[in-house]
Amino acid sequence: MSEWVKHDLLDLQDMSKAEIEIILETAKSFKEVSSRDVKKVPALRGKTVVMLFFEPSTRTRSSFELAAKRLSADTINIAASSSSLSKGESALDTARNIEAMNVDAIVVRHSSSGVPQVLSKNLNASVINAGDGCRSHPTQALLDMFTIQEKLGRIGGLKVAILGDIRHSRVARSNIWGLTTMGAEVTVCGPSTLVPPEIEDLGAKINYDIREVIRQSDVLMPLRIQMERQQQKFLPSLREYAKEFGIDKKKLELAKKDVIIMHPGPTNRGLEVSAEVADGEYSVILNQVTNGVAVRMAILYLLLGAKGKSIEGK
Repeated sequence: MSEWVKHDLLDLQDMSKAEIEIILETAKSFKEVSSRDVKKVPALRGKTVVMLFFEPSTRTRSSFELAAKRLSADTINIAASSSSLSKGESALDTARNIEAMNVDAIVVRHSSSGVPQVLSKNLNASVINAGDGCRSHPTQALLDMFTIQEKLGRIGGLKVAILGDIRHSRVARSNIWGLTTMGAEVTVCGPSTLVPPEIEDLGAKINYDIREVIRQSDVLMPLRIQMERQQQKFLPSLREYAKEFGIDKKKLELAKKDVIIMHPGPTNRGLEVSAEVADGEYSVILNQVTNGVAVRMAILYLLLGAKGKSIEGK
């Protein structure tokens, strides 16, 4: 397996299969760390990681913060509403001022696509994309792939269905890039208004027949309907969407016996997935959350501390 050389983690579009495999393999070791009584290793002692979030976040922010702390790094949280950004300062100026305090990595989430790339070109600190606009959410896709591999034993050759609001989903795009690189077949399904035809250019297939998609898939990944990103009305009603495309117990009867149900969260129960399914035997939603910490530990370690060190930091 090749050595890790990247300075930033911006998206999965230009990441090789070997690089993804390094992250997933490293995450396996860090998942074991998180199961110990003392959930901490000194691998990043002396490093400082800044969480710079321009959008609300619970899972991603807390997951990154916990990952950094379990690696013994210092962390700083900066929310747009309580920073100089609320006074008109640009994202780049804010990041430059943060970097001037000699921090080692900036984890950034922004509503505009491309902001992490801009920061990467102008900063010496490592930049990690925690979600930019509708474009990319690489660490979510990596934890999804880790969970699939853990539960089904492989990624290559599997049929993965991403369902729902594809148009506004950065998770869908990153998963298509990552899963196809790893050899999976990805199909997207949803109302035609929420499935842009150009999604096929990323390597996914389009199928509007939800029941056919459920029957043939090894993994079902319903997505949240992102009302906050929709500038026009794409659905007649949420009730109709739930009836036609929501994953409930009746539709799940069509699925393979070893299918797994994923969701990047937050989950709108009764809309894209029923409570029965979200809490049922096929659901790996909480496994995804658990695995998110291990995967983000792996990413921070590879970017900031891997050279010449073991995972224990020695």
